[in-house]
Amino acid sequence: MKIPVINTSGHPLPAYQTAKAAGMDLYAALEEPIILKPMERRLISTGLFVEIPEGFEGQVRPRSGLAFKHGLTVLNSPGTIDADYRGEIRVLLINLSQEPFTIMDGERIAQLVVARHEQIDWQPVEKLSDTHRGTGGYGSTASEKTFAPFPRKIGQKWPPPRLRTSFG
Repeated sequence: MKIPVINTSGHPLPAYQTAKAAGMDLYAALEEPIILKPMERRLISTGLFVEIPEGFEGQVRPRSGLAFKHGLTVLNSPGTIDADYRGEIRVLLINLSQEPFTIMDGERIAQLVVARHEQIDWQPVEKLSDTHRGTGGYGSTASEKTFAPFPRKIGQKWPPPRLRTSFG
């Protein structure tokens, strides 16, 4: 699929880093570094303007390395780029760590995934079909067979030998 793009950043266009990657890195387009203080959020420019095809959307997602190593994530994850949006792609980053983080020009700050989507028509009804799950949510599908309470040491097997029961 070809997507029209205007790149005012001078940085590379988003590209897949491996043959089976879903996301492409987005780069910060900054005139000067930005220091993101703990719990601070900022819109970060990318210098990219795109024309997503009808029936598709762009999803702006966190980079796992930034989240894990520095506590930086995309606040409205995934951020949505609609097919009719023509403005600059900007990334809403938040620093969830206890340390300031400096964002440099050209730094990889998020990932862009282009995905197919469909628009729906609501069908008002009086009753929804029954399912085994029903109205259970927020952890309701966990059972003694599948639930592993935290904290747990890395590499610890679940369930511990003293709690093993017959599941048959």
